[in-house]
Amino acid sequence: MKPDSVVRKWKQEFTTGINLNQSSFSDNWKGGGTNTFATGWYLNHSANVQNNSWRLASDLQMQVGFLQNRTQSLRKNVDRIFYEFKAGYRISPKWDYYGSTNFQTQFFQGFEYNKKNSVGIPIDSITSSIFAPAYLTTSMGFEYHPQKAFYTRFGIGSLRQTFVLDERISRAGLYGLQKPGDNIRNQFVFQFLANVDKNIFENVNLKARYSALMDYFRFGVSNGIVHRFDANLTMKVNKYLSTNVQAVLFRDYDQDPNWQFSQILSMGLLYKITK
Repeated sequence: MKPDSVVRKWKQEFTTGINLNQSSFSDNWKGGGTNTFATGWYLNHSANVQNNSWRLASDLQMQVGFLQNRTQSLRKNVDRIFYEFKAGYRISPKWDYYGSTNFQTQFFQGFEYNKKNSVGIPIDSITSSIFAPAYLTTSMGFEYHPQKAFYTRFGIGSLRQTFVLDERISRAGLYGLQKPGDNIRNQFVFQFLANVDKNIFENVNLKARYSALMDYFRFGVSNGIVHRFDANLTMKVNKYLSTNVQAVLFRDYDQDPNWQFSQILSMGLLYKITK
């Protein structure tokens, strides 16, 4: 396979938007309900270039949102920072060698609400913050491209690093740290990833990503696998308005033995640049 004689330009897509949701009821409303207000912001940037030898891809996702109920304090309903860079070298039309690095954390503190202290008084207990945790995964392996809208990866040599840089959280021994007060954990893992990005109808786009990280030193044990499934359905009303349905299904025994789930339905303003 001959390398390209000319350099291909990066194809880039930048999207940002604001979502708003609000409901209100009079004090004598008999149907039941609570005044609520929710707002969110997101920014996505993707860039990729392909030639006869290489497939390069960069993906940045940032999202944060807050919910205010009349009977509760202001709380987060979404908070994510994600970045990934991947370089794939073609070994056939459908197979690549690849190397990738991705990073994940959040912007703001997270709390477990109304947890009771030793004397039975409800308190809000901090469980996460920026870089607590943060995950850095570096992976090498093979990537399969059976079609344009779908690919899957087999990361046979991957290092997952967990950082917990907030001392309050690291002293609690959360996120699989070997002992309270540690700030970093290293895991040698096998990474499996499947990704779909497809326009299923006109102005309706589905993005879905499933990843599994299997600790080589706990291979074959159920609590040695981290599962995460992200799905986002975007329906464009017009050039500037869109509706989004987002769902996340997640299981990491170092956080919680049970599945974690979140779902958000939102509508808002959209600004998009493609070049």
